[in-house]
Amino acid sequence: MKKRFKIFAVTLICSLFSGVMTVNTVKAENLPVKAKYLYDFNTGTEIYAYNENERLPIASMTKIMLLDLVYENIELKNLSLDEEITISETASGMGGSQVFLEAGRNYTVSNLIKSVTVASANDASVALAERLYGSEDNCVIKMNEKAKNLGLNNTLFSNCTGLPKPMQYSSAKDIALIFADLIKHEGYFEYSKIWMDKIEHSKNSTEIANTNKLIKFYNGCDGGKTGFTNEAGFCLTATAKRGNMRLISSVIGASDSKTRFNETSKLLNEGFNGYENKAVLDKNIPLDFKAKVESSKQGLVEVYPERNYFVLCKKGEKPKVDFEYQLNKVKAPVYKGDKIGKVTIYVNGVESGSVNLLSATNALKMNYFDTLREIANNW
Repeated sequence: MKKRFKIFAVTLICSLFSGVMTVNTVKAENLPVKAKYLYDFNTGTEIYAYNENERLPIASMTKIMLLDLVYENIELKNLSLDEEITISETASGMGGSQVFLEAGRNYTVSNLIKSVTVASANDASVALAERLYGSEDNCVIKMNEKAKNLGLNNTLFSNCTGLPKPMQYSSAKDIALIFADLIKHEGYFEYSKIWMDKIEHSKNSTEIANTNKLIKFYNGCDGGKTGFTNEAGFCLTATAKRGNMRLISSVIGASDSKTRFNETSKLLNEGFNGYENKAVLDKNIPLDFKAKVESSKQGLVEVYPERNYFVLCKKGEKPKVDFEYQLNKVKAPVYKGDKIGKVTIYVNGVESGSVNLLSATNALKMNYFDTLREIANNW
């Protein structure tokens, strides 16, 4: 049994945008990249898409999926930042970008993540893959499983580094969505914003500098992953946040390094200049009604949304935002954080999404004396 509340409306000084907007219709031969994509993180909305589903090599942006799996394992307590990993000959011998890890020496998981995130280190990537899954090949199986779980149809991994290998590709849209999954792990940003650092070895150290130059030169940019091979060209997936709004952009196949940074900046500018996020639900602010809990001492409990909910708005317009509340019929005991209903959000009469409603406090079951007291009060 669910209780329905009358829908009420709130007007925002903005406009919901849903779906793909083409902000650039230049023909392919005039573009300096093979594909690019812009995505609003909070609402999951495409803002710009060009060749977004074309299967292309993405070079070291492959490591975005590896890092996503690393942080999943950290949250599952299968891995810790201070754990030390002994580097294998295989990992130490990786070519391309590296931090020159010494075979047989121990390095902390924290330093290996830093090496991958900041310096795109292939040796650190393989070391993490071996620790988590026993071998790079086993890690690739997990990477492809995760891509499938995310519903991605244009991604296939053959290694965890992005070094050239047959049958390895992704798309501008897919890699942006993988990156969106990665940055749900807040720990990622502890490393992605590092500009310069060093990795200590037994007798010397390796100086590292962030390959994503936008973290220093683009306002709000706090993460990203570059990639380059002759086959893939210059690539970059990046994120920037200003106010409530976080954007993710991806560029594949730029002709040179400067172009990938310029094209990324243009994409992010399109989003920040033309759109804004409005928070219509705040998980820290209770709703303006209380929920009844039958057979409880408290009788009523405050209600909170489970998460923040944002609307992507085109600057300067006014949509109508409505809410429909459905409360479950609940009996005590109810505990803080228990789901007791949901709210559905409509924008201009179209369903936009829904959020679970949670109890803000405990509502304990009445005992014998509480029951007698209630009967007496009612009488």
